[in-house]
Amino acid sequence: MLTVVVLTFNEAQHIARAIGSVRDIAQAIVVVDSGSTDATCKIAGDLGARVLRNPWTNHATQFNWALDQLDDDTDWVLRLDADEIVMPELAAEIGKSLATLDDDIEGVLVSRRMNFLGRPVRHGGLFPIRVLRLFRHGKGRCENRWMDEHIKVEGKTAEFHGEIVDDNLSSLSWWTEKHNSYASREVVDILNLEHGFMPHETVASLTGGQQAGIKRWLKERVYARLPGGLRAFAYFFYRYILRLGFLDGREGRAFHILQGFWYRFLVDAKLFEVRRYMTQHDVDAVTAIDKVLGIKLR
Repeated sequence: MLTVVVLTFNEAQHIARAIGSVRDIAQAIVVVDSGSTDATCKIAGDLGARVLRNPWTNHATQFNWALDQLDDDTDWVLRLDADEIVMPELAAEIGKSLATLDDDIEGVLVSRRMNFLGRPVRHGGLFPIRVLRLFRHGKGRCENRWMDEHIKVEGKTAEFHGEIVDDNLSSLSWWTEKHNSYASREVVDILNLEHGFMPHETVASLTGGQQAGIKRWLKERVYARLPGGLRAFAYFFYRYILRLGFLDGREGRAFHILQGFWYRFLVDAKLFEVRRYMTQHDVDAVTAIDKVLGIKLR
């Protein structure tokens, strides 16, 4: 039995599309909503999804809570964001090959791509990225992180060739507000690396050949040690010039500047703000995060 888990908050414009992309391969679809005020829950329920409600803390906490609510006869779990689509080729591959995997396979890597302002992002060295989205129920959990969380399994993984596409239809204003929130959450993870005020889980690894593990290792062991602010310029230059991001056109230029420079610089600026508050007020990181970013960790 394959269960698809989708976390939602005001996703009325996306949820039917997401459910439609998996309804032929999923025996159950579970939508966990964190307080939508639009028609998200009604649409999902009308399409046959089981709708649960749970207050939001962060993505990892919400997803792991969802896993604990699944029926005991669930064999496999597919994590899908509300603004994502399982492409027909991947759906066919799941339907044909999932049941034939060896018993020691605990997770499956698939490709993920992104559209921005309606245009596929093809350059910059970003996509497709290989991500673990399919896993045996009881064998995978989400990393305990505030940002950029991944599914972890202990055993062997297989690979499917099909793709999940992130195609968000919301406005650019929505996107920037979301990434402002993401920047605050990423600051929490960076400061936790330095001060260890909560457990740190990570897929960072140079062994095993998994793309997500290598990228996380580079981010935590290399990028994090570069000077704040300057590293945002360096990363943008790498993506936009060296990895040919400029070939993605007008929409791609907006994406690489906003996500590859503005967002990364915003993280560093917020990090500086929190550190300055710690020094000026002689408080620990958890207190400063609460006062400056409004995120309560205890």
